[in-house]
Amino acid sequence: SLLLRFTDDTFDPELAATIGVDFKVKTISVDGNKAKLAIWDTAGQERLRTLTPSYYRGAQGVILVYDVTRRDTFVKLDNWLNELETYCTRNDIVKMLVGNKIDKENREVDRNEGLKFARKHSMLFIEASAKTCDGVQCAFEELVEKIIQTPGLWESESQNRGVKLSNKEEGYGGGGACGGYCSVL
Repeated sequence: SLLLRFTDDTFDPELAATIGVDFKVKTISVDGNKAKLAIWDTAGQERLRTLTPSYYRGAQGVILVYDVTRRDTFVKLDNWLNELETYCTRNDIVKMLVGNKIDKENREVDRNEGLKFARKHSMLFIEASAKTCDGVQCAFEELVEKIIQTPGLWESESQNRGVKLSNKEEGYGGGGACGGYCSVL
């Protein structure tokens, strides 16, 4: 639901979990650069995880998402990091941890737990809500900003995957409808 909120500015409370992989493209402006993002949303369900390793190859950034109202999703983050380390082809990949569903009251994972986990694993961190849009735009922008700041990580225009940069602003209509406060570790 974070991906749909970011790319299409929509939220569907009845949205089914990703089966296999979803793919979206979005262009945003970060630090005066127009960045075209190719975003792969992989399945989080155990039975579908055999499909995901190939999508790690060549990735420039990754966002690991857990549900702040379900501790089991937080506990599984170590498994996701192990899989990322096993299949990722880059040592300098930018990692971000997002605690989603902060709009809900039945929180099981405290913000400080997420922050501690992110620090331990050298990850950016933000809490967000796909429903209210809080933090969603910021998460993707911060990830792209960090990719841009990492020498040799972003690809040239001739590549067909990941973040592509140009300093041309014309024709940019980007950004989501979400705005507001942004704080990332």
